[in-house]
Amino acid sequence: MNHLLAKPIVIAVAAMLLLAGCSEKPADHAATEVTNTVKANVVLVNPGNTAIIVTAPGNVVAQQQAQIASRLMGFIREINVDVGQKVKAGQRLFSVDPADIQGQVSQANAGLAQARAALADARNDYERFGALYKEEAIPKAQWDKIRLQYQIAQQQAAAAQAGVNTANAQMRYATLTAPFAGIITQKLANVGDLAAPGHPVLMLENPDKLQVQTQVSADVYAHLQPGSPASLSVGGQTTALTGKVAQLVPAADPMSRTYQVKIDLPAGHTLKSGMFVQVGFAIGERSSLRVPASAVLDRAGITGVFVVDRQNIAHYRMVRVGDTSNGLTDIQSGLSTGERVVSPAPANLQSGDKVVSSGAGNV
Repeated sequence: MNHLLAKPIVIAVAAMLLLAGCSEKPADHAATEVTNTVKANVVLVNPGNTAIIVTAPGNVVAQQQAQIASRLMGFIREINVDVGQKVKAGQRLFSVDPADIQGQVSQANAGLAQARAALADARNDYERFGALYKEEAIPKAQWDKIRLQYQIAQQQAAAAQAGVNTANAQMRYATLTAPFAGIITQKLANVGDLAAPGHPVLMLENPDKLQVQTQVSADVYAHLQPGSPASLSVGGQTTALTGKVAQLVPAADPMSRTYQVKIDLPAGHTLKSGMFVQVGFAIGERSSLRVPASAVLDRAGITGVFVVDRQNIAHYRMVRVGDTSNGLTDIQSGLSTGERVVSPAPANLQSGDKVVSSGAGNV
């Protein structure tokens, strides 16, 4: 009876061993087919310090700009420049019809001529009666009256001369010139329009003296000081410029409760007035993991890196990335200290490939 039971057991064990052997061979064969050997550079991930960057929108503005307006009321007779035109300091910009001012000049000159004639008459009386008074030929009261009339004539002549000077100065205001060299950025009136004090006709700015102006919160403002670096990123530029804080306006905007910061641009920049920039301020440091930017890939819409295990097998792992600066990308999650990543990753590298390191280093 025992012999009959043992025989089926032996047969069952033999069948299990045979099936196991059959299942192992195809697996090994499959692994050999999908695993390739790729030569690549491997770096070790270590923690480091990352600057805490706070960004704010900013605008490029001209430090030197002016609204060119007439000090006279009158019709614009001619405009000698166009928008976008470069002008020199003292160059003629536009003129106002000076007909009214010419009338004032003529009237002032006539008044001056009368005052001078009256002064000459008063001077003659002063000299003639002065001689009589010295000879005691006239009383002192009469001499005092003549002397007073002469003083009044002098004052009236001086007032008339001031009137002429004022009228001539007004005449000069009929022609407007550029207060500094720059570019005409706007034309706000046309020939024939009525110019009036306080209403600009042209806008002028100096493109050689540009700044970036931005608004920051009180917390960021507390970390800044004149000379602090500021990164300036412009759409379409892969490399950010580095400017310096030139001025911190200590008064907060009553509406937004933010503070204005003015930033000087670096030499050789290509920014233009009116451009929008993203301004970055470093306000501290924090510990983080960073990998070379060349290690971060986008495979099928998934951002990740190739991690190499102890058997030197590459595995594509999804990661969450932060800012990139100085060629390093901040990894917020998905990696741990001491792991190895491929950088740069060859285009033909796939998960499951064996990596032969062509070099190793630390991040």
